[in-house]
Amino acid sequence: MNLLKSTLTLVTATFFLSCANSQPKLERSQANDLYEGIEFQMPRVQEPVIPENSVSITDFGAQSGGQVHCTQAFADAIDAISKKGGGRVIIPRGTWLTGPITMKSNIELFTEKGALVVFSTNKDLYPVVETNFEGFNTFRCTSPINGRNLENIAFTGAGIFDGSGEVWRAVKKDKLTDSQWKKLLASGGLVSENGKIWYPSEQFMKGEKIAEMNVVRSLKTKEEFEQIRDFLRPVMVSLISCKKVLIDGPTFQNSPAWNIHPLMCEDFTMRNTTVRNPWFSQNGDGIDIESCKNSIIHDCSFDVGDDAICIKSGKDKDGRDRKMPNENLIVKNCIVFHGHGGVTVGSEMSSGVKNLHVSNCTFIGTDVGLRFKSNRGRGGVVENIYISNIEMMNIPTQAISFNLYYSGRSASEDMEAGENGEAPKLLPVTEETPQFKNIFIRDVNCKGAMTGIFLQGLPEMKLENVELTNILMEADYGMVCIDADQVKIKNLNLKTKHYPVIDLQNSANVSVDGLISSEGLPLIKVSGSQTGATELKNTGITNPETQLVVGKEVPENVVKVVK
Repeated sequence: MNLLKSTLTLVTATFFLSCANSQPKLERSQANDLYEGIEFQMPRVQEPVIPENSVSITDFGAQSGGQVHCTQAFADAIDAISKKGGGRVIIPRGTWLTGPITMKSNIELFTEKGALVVFSTNKDLYPVVETNFEGFNTFRCTSPINGRNLENIAFTGAGIFDGSGEVWRAVKKDKLTDSQWKKLLASGGLVSENGKIWYPSEQFMKGEKIAEMNVVRSLKTKEEFEQIRDFLRPVMVSLISCKKVLIDGPTFQNSPAWNIHPLMCEDFTMRNTTVRNPWFSQNGDGIDIESCKNSIIHDCSFDVGDDAICIKSGKDKDGRDRKMPNENLIVKNCIVFHGHGGVTVGSEMSSGVKNLHVSNCTFIGTDVGLRFKSNRGRGGVVENIYISNIEMMNIPTQAISFNLYYSGRSASEDMEAGENGEAPKLLPVTEETPQFKNIFIRDVNCKGAMTGIFLQGLPEMKLENVELTNILMEADYGMVCIDADQVKIKNLNLKTKHYPVIDLQNSANVSVDGLISSEGLPLIKVSGSQTGATELKNTGITNPETQLVVGKEVPENVVKVVK
């Protein structure tokens, strides 16, 4: 196990050293500005009030150096301060090896600058517990940091929490160099039959073979899940049904699965925080904020292996039965250096997502910039989404993406897999039909993407009421809009390599007012028998016969060019 840890430390060392947090601290007094310009009614997020008491983990026998387990010292310090009514537990400068840390109400975990908390690689310390993962009610191993049904908790300071994720995760061969792969094999573990995936143990490989999207649905009892314990990677920070939560300052890195997961929490604040995972880490999300109410995430940086800032509300029937949307969320002034999505909604959104404000964020090299995803079977409504002042650069796939046919793969993997070319079939609308509506995106700049804008609804449930205003993009392909209704585009500047610049398929009540593009033909293509009213104004179309392509199947007189 020590060889494994040192091997993957070499793999990730450059990554971690290159991602020092450069975000300036934002004081509480400055937070008032964060609520200015919010488009929906939202109460100010209440922060925890922590009593003045304090203790140090060294008061309870904790020894620095990373050689002696401090699990009991952490537990005793939290218990002692809790008995006084709460207070601050101080983690001094040094390296502290520990098992899981279980929080209590009215506790602040404060890490001094130079403090490094390393979670043990001994999986026996993380027993299997009933919880929720990937939107399903299931069993997973105990999270390194965990709390349930708590009030007034905080994680502050300038220290680092390291989840030792390298002993939990499988690794794909094509994610490593040849020398890194050879060192990984030498550390132990198992390799898949095709030689393309390394597994940390036989238990893990057994679990993955019977899992559906990382969750085993065929097993029912805790005893059954314990047979595949190594596969049940925990999220690093699990906070369930907690109120008044603050994360301010620390770095959270190298998580076994998702990094930070507030679930069914109320009044959640995260600021001045760095979240990072190796770029190749499977399911290495930054923060998955799920079915929470009244939350704010601002002035944070992310560099992760999957979606960075992800908004969820449960999956399929488990999510719909929860009946708890993710409601009232502000995301401001965040930077994402790597991830499958900069800000992502879904795909587990079965309880719904409503009232989301995202502004003044920067995405550099994320797989997708703004990513909305779901699939038939989810149900749920995503509505009242307001996004503005976004900067993007070097986006490998779509800068703005709405995909209601989410496959479970990353956007890059979807692109590599290709498409089968089959037309989607119209299905009945039921409680399992997801709906996305009232989406407002403005003032977005993107320098470099494969596709600028990709809007893909369902034939039976169109994307509804989408407004795109003041969009400037440089991309290989421009805009694709499929199965949408009430789409308003104003001031769209697309510099593309391929044409048409705008491709409208089976969409209705579309208006384009203002299009600037590179020279090329055709500018706009309209197709699909379900196409409805489409108005094109100030698009640069002076000769419709050459600049506008309208499919023969499109109903007559629905497409109008307005001079």
